Amino acid sequence: MEAEKRMVCFDNDLKIEAYHFEGIMQKFPNHFHEYYVLGFVESGRRLLACKNKEYTIGSGDFVIFNPLDNHACEQVDDRALDWRCLNIEKDAMRRTATEITGRDELPVFTSTVICQSDVVHILKDLHEMIMKKTKDFSKEENFYFLIEQLIVEYTNPSAETLSRASGEIQAACDYMEINYTETITLADLSKVCGLNKYTFLRSFAMQMGITPYRYLSAVRVNKAKNLLQEGVTPKEAAMQSGFADQSHFTRFFKNFIGLTPKFYQDIFSVEGK
Repeated sequence: MEAEKRMVCFDNDLKIEAYHFEGIMQKFPNHFHEYYVLGFVESGRRLLACKNKEYTIGSGDFVIFNPLDNHACEQVDDRALDWRCLNIEKDAMRRTATEITGRDELPVFTSTVICQSDVVHILKDLHEMIMKKTKDFSKEENFYFLIEQLIVEYTNPSAETLSRASGEIQAACDYMEINYTETITLADLSKVCGLNKYTFLRSFAMQMGITPYRYLSAVRVNKAKNLLQEGVTPKEAAMQSGFADQSHFTRFFKNFIGLTPKFYQDIFSVEGK
């Protein structure tokens, strides 16, 4: 089996992250991110579950996750995965999309998997520029062309906003977003929603595509991610984001992000952010 490689680069010009995971067999549990993910499979095959739909993805397939799109994936066979992606924060996407469309709103991409699309070549070129730390404006030019093509071909102007939850379930999400540093119980969430525990669990999983516990864990990982970018130590980031201890934090962080907290933080030290 080929040696595993996990490479990450933060681009200060575009304010986006580029990931390159090669030779990995890691299974990623159901989770979500608060940012957009645009990625493609260079080699290998994966079973991907996203928003209660399943896909088998392979070489040349383009994948899009909107913020909060729950997803999980695992290897189909014994061939390791070569995966490359860009992580784009909502602020960066909003600025770019507003310039392209003239509308101050976040795009909602309606396709999760785009099979064998020409758009992969644009993403691949842009990803390579970021990993090689290209400084000329061809990088920014490619980024605009990529987002323009995705908006034109894979958004629906009448699509719903990124938030699709009912009022009761949204109240639980808001509660977790605010109180993630505290000990939160199922009884707390049930009370916030005005539903019994079973009805709450069933409704939450159906609407959000993820269990409340996984949702809270993802919120905490995303908060910790921001703290690590700011230079907070992994130990302190674990405490400030609500994890019981550092080992618990490290396990969830690597499961969701694919990197240890220290490895992730080091990319920002290297980039001099």
